[in-house]
Amino acid sequence: MLRRLCLLLLLAAGAPAFACGSDSDCMVGDRSYRIALPDVQDDGKPLGAVIFAHGYRGTAAGVMKNGSMRGMILGQGLAFIAVQGVDGTWDLPYGPGSYDSTGAAEFAYFDAVVADVAERLGIDPARIVVSGFSAGGMMVWNLACSHPARFAGFVPMSGTFWLKPPETCEKPVSSVVHIHGDADTTVPLTGRPIGETTQGKVAEALDMYEVFGDFGPATTEKSGDLDCIHRTNAEGNILDFCIFPGGHSFRTEHLQFAIKQLRAAGEI
Repeated sequence: MLRRLCLLLLLAAGAPAFACGSDSDCMVGDRSYRIALPDVQDDGKPLGAVIFAHGYRGTAAGVMKNGSMRGMILGQGLAFIAVQGVDGTWDLPYGPGSYDSTGAAEFAYFDAVVADVAERLGIDPARIVVSGFSAGGMMVWNLACSHPARFAGFVPMSGTFWLKPPETCEKPVSSVVHIHGDADTTVPLTGRPIGETTQGKVAEALDMYEVFGDFGPATTEKSGDLDCIHRTNAEGNILDFCIFPGGHSFRTEHLQFAIKQLRAAGEI
């Protein structure tokens, strides 16, 4: 606790090694992110975090200005990290303008962010959830498949793989909570053409991950306006698919529900 207090004082004082935060960029190589820290962390655990990936043409600064999401995450004693795509986009396989990409540059960037927050602020890499909306949700699905050991869980919101999911993913299996509007026309559940490619079908991503993770029979759950199909596997991982009535929109209470689910599963 004393070490964390010293780090907070350094941040507030703007010391050169820590001269970044919610209103200024933290640099990792030629990329950046922004971060906000909770005032109180009293659960006795190492500090965890939620990393959030913006949508198309979004910014980390814009994400950080979402007071509702920021307050909810910090109120749970978690750090809030907003990551930044290059020119507001994410370089992903089969994407428009990145069809032949492997996603390697993005994966390396997320690795660098995790290493940086762990070194600077003592954030526990084992307690980091990654979420994102729209194109950011696509980023999250790619991370779930390529970097499952790096994060405690994944919350893709209104986004999936471009074109098609991979045939399988890297081990170990992790927990995924996918949230989507049932009337989304920007990223429809069944996908749509974009330039030379197409958005993938959400059901195909979920089906692939269900088989990959050996998830069991589905049960249903309702929370607020979310109707969820919930699955678990023998290791205690969860695979949730939750829909809400509406279009292409982000709601803080949906992310809060996903964090609750991951906490209940013992992921954070």
